[in-house]
Amino acid sequence: QVQLVESGGGSVQAGGSMRLSCKVSAWTYNYCIGWFRQAPGKEREGVANIDSDDRPSYADSVKGRFTMSRDDSKNTLYLQMNSLKVDDTAVYYCAAEFADGYCYPLSAPSLYNSWGQGTQVAVSS
Repeated sequence: QVQLVESGGGSVQAGGSMRLSCKVSAWTYNYCIGWFRQAPGKEREGVANIDSDDRPSYADSVKGRFTMSRDDSKNTLYLQMNSLKVDDTAVYYCAAEFADGYCYPLSAPSLYNSWGQGTQVAVSS
């Protein structure tokens, strides 16, 4: 397992932007890394993931607004969030699982075995 530490959360007004970072303890070139979020009273949902070939995929709710990227030289993943909405308010987690050349679906967070502690994102109207 790898250790993950998220950062970059905070408060922003609707329409604003924010970038989250996920620092990973080990080289992640052969890992699938995902971003998930959980709002109060709701189940954890997948936001975006990226495979070892740098191919990202996104949930429909964030497509066109969020961009996930990775910098393996820094063992860091990023989630750039633009045009934020109040509904984006949640605790955001990054998660990782060994998967060389593919990624586990966003609909299956239980398949990711390493998780960070989460970072709060609050979007106000």
